[in-house]
Amino acid sequence: MTQKYDAIVIGGGHNGLINAAYLAKAGKKVLVLEKRYLVGGASVTEELYPGFKYTVFSYVVSLLRPDIVRDLQLPKHGLTILPLESTLTPLPNGDRLYRDGDHYRTMREIARHSPRDAEAYDEYSRNMYFMAKAVKYILGVVPADPTTLNPKDLAGLGGLARHFLGLGEDKLHLLARLMTMSAADFLEQWFESEPLKATMSASGIIGTYLGPRSPGTAYVLLHHYMGEIDGAFRAWGFAKGGTGGIADAIARSAESLGAEIRCNAGVSQVIVKNGKAAGVALENGDEIYADIVVSSLDPKWTFLKLVDSKDLPTDLVEDIKKFNVRGSSGKVNLALDGLPDLTCMPGPGRHLAGAISFSPSLDYMEQAYDDAKYGDFSKRPYVDCILPSVIDPDMAPPGKHVMSCFVQYAPYNLSEGEWTDEKREAFGDAVVNVLAEAMPNIKDLILHRQVLTPVDIEKTTGISEGNIFHGELSLSQLYFLRPAAGHAKYRTPIRSYYQCGSGTHPGGGIMGAPGQLAAMEILKEM
Repeated sequence: MTQKYDAIVIGGGHNGLINAAYLAKAGKKVLVLEKRYLVGGASVTEELYPGFKYTVFSYVVSLLRPDIVRDLQLPKHGLTILPLESTLTPLPNGDRLYRDGDHYRTMREIARHSPRDAEAYDEYSRNMYFMAKAVKYILGVVPADPTTLNPKDLAGLGGLARHFLGLGEDKLHLLARLMTMSAADFLEQWFESEPLKATMSASGIIGTYLGPRSPGTAYVLLHHYMGEIDGAFRAWGFAKGGTGGIADAIARSAESLGAEIRCNAGVSQVIVKNGKAAGVALENGDEIYADIVVSSLDPKWTFLKLVDSKDLPTDLVEDIKKFNVRGSSGKVNLALDGLPDLTCMPGPGRHLAGAISFSPSLDYMEQAYDDAKYGDFSKRPYVDCILPSVIDPDMAPPGKHVMSCFVQYAPYNLSEGEWTDEKREAFGDAVVNVLAEAMPNIKDLILHRQVLTPVDIEKTTGISEGNIFHGELSLSQLYFLRPAAGHAKYRTPIRSYYQCGSGTHPGGGIMGAPGQLAAMEILKEM
């Protein structure tokens, strides 16, 4: 049997494309297979209403690793990150909390709500910057397995211990709190203003089935704090052309390095012969062979659907079945006839080129979670929205706009039956009603509305339960436990079968580290 490809990568999401690009850069003959008509996975831009381009699922970027941008020369292939400099939190009384790139204006704004918080803000930012830099070390290393006596693993654990012991006693205590506390409890050690605490806590619940007072959400807050653009931590941006622009740039880079990408090519099964991956069978019945197969899909797909469980250890199968992928995030995309007008900051302005966060208090956020906790979508949800067309005018026709709303919470599993069209629209109405409290003209502007629940995300992208991180970023699912103990080094028990999706270390977001680190491990063995 003649091997046609050195490697087949299943899934054209950003991690799969990055993995393929690095393998191709090393001279390997690589084929990427994507089931949809376009690459990107959850990082896509689509024109679902004439002239209006929606960032359908993911919508902002911050975690994309700078070394990947450099290695793959992504700016040369069209990647442009536009700054998302401000966050506006409208309040029920018509007031607001507004933070932007002007440090002193931000401090004055915080001081309006709490002089004490303004004094603490810089110290908090310095500490989180330091912790982000410290934890960044983990993003670039393959997880060491503490259960083995392998010299490489022992050396890796030793290096990790030396790194963190070098932080000093105070920073170690801070790290311990971040790894174990809730976002709310952690922030309440620093601040007293409800809008500030609530808006900052939102970074701890994004993509999780947890509330701001749930233990473990402080780490998710830190995970998002590690976002950096051009070396600036906690920097968020919007990719020109939407997140689909990121995927397109990576795809062009991969193709320039020699990788082949096929869309409309869903994979139904990995071909395993004598305990070794030999290729894939497509949904249309075609078979393609390669020396190695890499899955960028989530762990449920990688281990439970693409291969036969008899080819895997029983304990791994059980661990993956228990791997927590509960979907909790929804998305509402709007085509607008003009700009929304905010009661708290009327008229057009730079504030519309940033994020607008509907997070007035911790109680508001926790009550939104309460609905989900008992199996219903949030009647008054947390909404984080941006106007992509204000940042990048090419996203909508002149004078028109698109709005991208990320929403917590929308449980994958409802307590009362399944998601119906009626429930989906009721969820969309709940989101628009929250927007209308601060934007009285929003309902009159809506030309088209797309409402996505986790069920819709799963149906479109294939991501299990629509979990945008491919699995919770909880302590029990991080580092050498992601996705399962003994299987965190991107390998699988099936020889020549690898994993590189967000369900592997170091986790989700448009980061690319899983795809990059997996490629490095694959190349060592090839």
